Amino acid sequence: MFIFIRLSGWIAGPIIAAVFIGKWLDKKYNAEPWIFLFCVGLAFVVSSFGIVKEAKEMMNKIIENEKEKRNIVNDKKIENGRK
Repeated sequence: MFIFIRLSGWIAGPIIAAVFIGKWLDKKYNAEPWIFLFCVGLAFVVSSFGIVKEAKEMMNKIIENEKEKRNIVNDKKIENGRK
């Protein structure tokens, strides 16, 4: 559930911010829809990099946990072999 929330934040956060900022800047500079489209495109790039970053971090945690589990199992096998 935690992973889902973090990844959803990387999708929704930049897009929502881009929509509001893009519309506001378009009205301010009378440049509809170009600044809005640029902001949404930039938000897409930011979301993509954020998702990849989070995915790499999660994969590294999973790999570390698997290594720890293997070490614990191997230690137990060694202990049982000695008894």
